[in-house]
Amino acid sequence: MNYDFKRIEDKWQQYWAKNQTFKADNQSKKEKFYVLDMFPYPSGAGLHVGHPLGYIASDIYA
Repeated sequence: MNYDFKRIEDKWQQYWAKNQTFKADNQSKKEKFYVLDMFPYPSGAGLHVGHPLGYIASDIYA
C-alpha cells in the first residue's frame, strides 16, 4: 500500500486554508504575555510519554 503524501497534504492544506482552521481572532483587551516553559534536552535522550504531563498546565494557562 502506497501513501501518496503529496496528494493528502495538498488536500488538507487547501481545506484548512479555505475554512480558516488555524485562524484565531484575538479581540481581547488584556495585556499580552507569553509563557516560557522548560525545554526538553536537545538530544531527546530519556524522553517518555509522561513528559508532556508537565507541560499541560502551562499550555492551558497560555
